[in-house]
Amino acid sequence: QVQLVESGGGLVQPGGSLRLSCAASGRTTRVMGWFRQALGKEREFVAAIRWSTGTTYYVDSVTGRFTISRDNAKNTVYLQLNSLNSEDTAVYYCAAGEFVGGDYDVFAADKNYHYWGQGTQVTVAS
Repeated sequence: QVQLVESGGGLVQPGGSLRLSCAASGRTTRVMGWFRQALGKEREFVAAIRWSTGTTYYVDSVTGRFTISRDNAKNTVYLQLNSLNSEDTAVYYCAAGEFVGGDYDVFAADKNYHYWGQGTQVTVAS
């Protein structure tokens, strides 16, 4: 089993920044991802990172604004959110997967992640 605990969400003004953290415990996984779900919308992929190589993937709407990183020693993955706007308002979920490889579509598919955190709310408002 894998346990994931997110933290770092909150209320921020447009243009502001937040850093989300996801602490993982339990068995080792290969990939960590961040997804988000806005009210009334489907869950969408945000970013992913491979533990071993640090290879990253981002959805186009956050490229250049968000950065995913990992600290292997702490078993923690971070998502730095910059230049936030109202469309970034959502519950952000951390997820862990054990798939070996693939292209962007594999990393972006939530069905490939077997473990999920409880989510942390990010609200962007003035």
